[in-house]
Amino acid sequence: MAPPTPARAEPPPVSDDDGVPMKLIEPLCAVFRRKLKSEGLKYTAERARILDAIIRRDDIFQADQLMRAMKEQGFRVSKATVYRTIKLLQEAGILQQLLFDAEQSHYQLAYARAATGVVVETDAERITPVDVPELEAIRDAICRKMGLTPHGHRFVIYATKG
Repeated sequence: MAPPTPARAEPPPVSDDDGVPMKLIEPLCAVFRRKLKSEGLKYTAERARILDAIIRRDDIFQADQLMRAMKEQGFRVSKATVYRTIKLLQEAGILQQLLFDAEQSHYQLAYARAATGVVVETDAERITPVDVPELEAIRDAICRKMGLTPHGHRFVIYATKG
């Protein structure tokens, strides 16, 4: 009779340097760790905290809004670390940058999400996500015709009232 297979051990909870537990979605964490490793960088508590804060937001945000929210929660993180981490998250395909205008960038979580579009009201400085399922079919048809495999798309409407 074969010995019983050991139960799969649950990974220990992730916490920061202060012992504060962080809710991380493993696949995002793994994708980000691979990106960092490919760049010769480490997965630090600060980077993990930024990723966690973005996951918890689940909306469109600016880097400064993210920093303010983190400070309000008692987390200290430098502006440079936030911007570098956002850039790495974009390169890893976890975040998508939405250009509001030439001076303002907004971001949204993109990894493992259905492709959506946004309407940018430039006079009201408001961004509204929109779901246009027909775009996915158009994207897929274009890629099929070109012999390509789609991995996502970006659809942005810039508009003003009136």
